[in-house]
Amino acid sequence: MSSTELPFVPPANVLPKVGTVRVAEGERLRSVELPGVTLTIRSRPPAREDLPPALYVHGLGGSSQNWSALMALLEGDLDGEALDLPGFGDSPPPDDGNYSVTGHARAVIRYLDASGRGPVHLFGNSLGGAVTTRVAAVRPDLVRTLTLVSPALPEIRVQRAAVPTGLLAVPGVALLFTRITREWTAEQRVRGVMALCYGDPGRVTPEGFRNAVQEMERRLRLPYFWDAMARSARGIVNAYTLGGQQGLWRQAERVLAPTLLVYGGRDQLVGFRMAQKAARAFRDSRLVTLPDAGHVAMMEYPETVAMAFRELLEDAGELGAQRARRADRAGAGGDAVDEEGTDESMGG
Repeated sequence: MSSTELPFVPPANVLPKVGTVRVAEGERLRSVELPGVTLTIRSRPPAREDLPPALYVHGLGGSSQNWSALMALLEGDLDGEALDLPGFGDSPPPDDGNYSVTGHARAVIRYLDASGRGPVHLFGNSLGGAVTTRVAAVRPDLVRTLTLVSPALPEIRVQRAAVPTGLLAVPGVALLFTRITREWTAEQRVRGVMALCYGDPGRVTPEGFRNAVQEMERRLRLPYFWDAMARSARGIVNAYTLGGQQGLWRQAERVLAPTLLVYGGRDQLVGFRMAQKAARAFRDSRLVTLPDAGHVAMMEYPETVAMAFRELLEDAGELGAQRARRADRAGAGGDAVDEEGTDESMGG
């Protein structure tokens, strides 16, 4: 095999079963088969039956577990689900090997169309922010609101700390990196990831760190782990070079849904300076900046992100509508409830 080629990845139906994925208390996992892709969906039972649906989409190298803390905080406001993008978490690789931003967006759209849950409150982080921006632009009928945490939108000057991730897109680099880091332990890798993604890695609890190490050990045994990382990184780089109507900033301007933008002042992967540009690009947006947060504010400061999202709902008139429906039911004899509580080419 040439050093510029990525390793062969066997079809999903012959992939070995590697360990079990962690499921937090109150969560459940299920697998959904769709044309060309199988997705693992993480969910929490909603506090009430009438809550609006939400879908959470993780970033490069992440999984649906990245949203567990925020999903738990919003279970009184949303009927939440988080998916594992193809090749990540517990989802096998896509049948066609397409890890582009458009390919991931197509998987999200296929799930929303098949589930009939749309329109949803759509959340995205990093790569998931680029994916959900594209979904909201091409299928506005599927999106109620859009919440983006450090979205991977094109930058003129890329963050220096993001360069190694971008290099994964270069043919042969992923294979070379696996050889160079063969002796690294899962604990060493997790410490490196947390130092890169968190504004303050000290906020990670000992239990959270142990869980992350166990998940890293599981992923490293997957034969397609580096392939999915490299091809998805290449997908981000390619998306940055697209112009015209397919450009991500142009698509951001097309988003109609009320949008919440969350940027971290210590983000080493997405420049904090991009926050104001994003606020101008999304026509109906509100911006929240967290000076001490890194790249994954929904994991570092989930309470703050949850509060900001509820304010977005309030501004969009959704919280008032929910309260009115509950009041109507209570007035009709129901139980009183505490108030807190694409383009065609992509539809496939």
